[in-house]
Amino acid sequence: MKLVVDTNIVFSALLKRESRELDILFTSMFKFFIPKVLFMELFRHKEKIVQISKLTEDEIYELLYRILEKMEIIDIENVPVKYRKEAYALTKDIDPSDALFIALAMFLDAKLWSGDKKLKDGLEKKGKCIVLTTQDLLRML
Repeated sequence: MKLVVDTNIVFSALLKRESRELDILFTSMFKFFIPKVLFMELFRHKEKIVQISKLTEDEIYELLYRILEKMEIIDIENVPVKYRKEAYALTKDIDPSDALFIALAMFLDAKLWSGDKKLKDGLEKKGKCIVLTTQDLLRML
């Protein structure tokens, strides 16, 4: 199964050396994808990640490197405009910042792995069952 990984999942994985998110990333047979824009979010919150995780900056970088080894990075410019427009229409009243992740998932015929319950519920109300939570994935393993 192909999974687009939301920023909140990468944050969770970076906050603890042992987490359910890391278990899924390192031991599952899923194929993971992230949009290149995810890096902007990570760097914007780097200090907070280091503070909360209680890991050194070097340990964070090492863990991030190991996580990124498991993922394919996609430039959102490679996602056709029709998917970006549809994703924006779906998310504009939920959280438009998630549109790029949804567009990438639709383009790849994948699911979005996210901890955003509001996004999951909002899309399901619109008949788009595209979001899986960490708990959903754990039940599949």
